[in-house]
Amino acid sequence: MPFEATLEVRDACLCLHVQRAARALARRFDEALRPVGLTHGQFSLMMALNQPRSPTLGAVARLLAMDRTTLTAALKPLERDGLVSIQAAPDDRRSRLLTLTGKGLEVLASAVPIWRDTHAAIEAGLPRAWPDALRAGLLALS
Repeated sequence: MPFEATLEVRDACLCLHVQRAARALARRFDEALRPVGLTHGQFSLMMALNQPRSPTLGAVARLLAMDRTTLTAALKPLERDGLVSIQAAPDDRRSRLLTLTGKGLEVLASAVPIWRDTHAAIEAGLPRAWPDALRAGLLALS
């Protein structure tokens, strides 16, 4: 295997560059959200649950592009900490409804201003047109 192939992948691989950027952003948001006791993943998950009606586990898994097993594992600490409630759906006992508790809503409300400030700082560090173009490109890939 020629070393040139390694350099090609290093320089051109979209997956590699998206993963690196995602890890850097994750570290930044994890640090920012630490005072409210959330990780970036927990914040995103809780935001996905912040809906007028309790979503099903399957709907949230699709929204976050997660498999159900991974989502169930991610919900366990939130449920343990009293931030999320998981109940059987009344019309289909096999389906699970996910709801933010009162405590979960309070924590999420305290996290949103932190997210806004951190997000604004990240966008301010990018050239003006990049954030919208980046969002559009990532949406197209997903």
